[in-house]
Amino acid sequence: MKTNKIILLAAALSFQFSWSQFAKIVDKDGYVNLRKEADGKSDIVGKINSDEILYLFSPEDNKNWLNADYTDKNGKNLSGYIHSSRVKYIESYRSVPVVSINENKAVFNSKNITVTIESEPFNYKENKKYFSTTDYKDYKVEDKFKGQQIWGTDGTIPQTHYKSISVKMGGKTLLIPSKEIENLFNINTESAACYFDSEHETLYINMVNSDGAGGYAVLFTIEKGVFKGKTLIIPF
Repeated sequence: MKTNKIILLAAALSFQFSWSQFAKIVDKDGYVNLRKEADGKSDIVGKINSDEILYLFSPEDNKNWLNADYTDKNGKNLSGYIHSSRVKYIESYRSVPVVSINENKAVFNSKNITVTIESEPFNYKENKKYFSTTDYKDYKVEDKFKGQQIWGTDGTIPQTHYKSISVKMGGKTLLIPSKEIENLFNINTESAACYFDSEHETLYINMVNSDGAGGYAVLFTIEKGVFKGKTLIIPF
């Protein structure tokens, strides 16, 4: 089943953390406790199932605990701490080597995996009819494209967008559906990185797009040649 996750974090928190990155929950019990404070005796505010993808922050004063903001299946936003022994960082999986990369195209290749990411200029004039505006009482913002929330513009006109993302695994070629990438703008193709979990035959494509207030990170997940979903985060 394909899943899309969106994690929104308060920008005011970013200065408290030394680094942040995507990670997967890995726990033999099938879940991990999300605690109110960075302490094993602290109250449990939620449980997160194994294999869930999160964007985690490491507090500078406690490397054993990671700060996590999580939205559960009921849409409830939870915030707390997870012990570092219960996660596997996406960047710790085997890296798929980059073959060529520039501002418009990135190609990654290993023995049986080829990933091609392409971006191109976005024609706002031709696509203006697909944008819609939300009225926030005091102001209006053009923040939806074809009914989906826009990422990467911060209210400005999009400059670039994804042309395509293709993945070849085991002789089969997959194109990430256009609906999954059509609302993601201002692509930083040169930020792309690919990682492969050989045990679960899962490929992760990690990118940080746009900049400033419009910046966002996205992680695409392909399992056994099937697109499983993406995770979006504003990490600043």
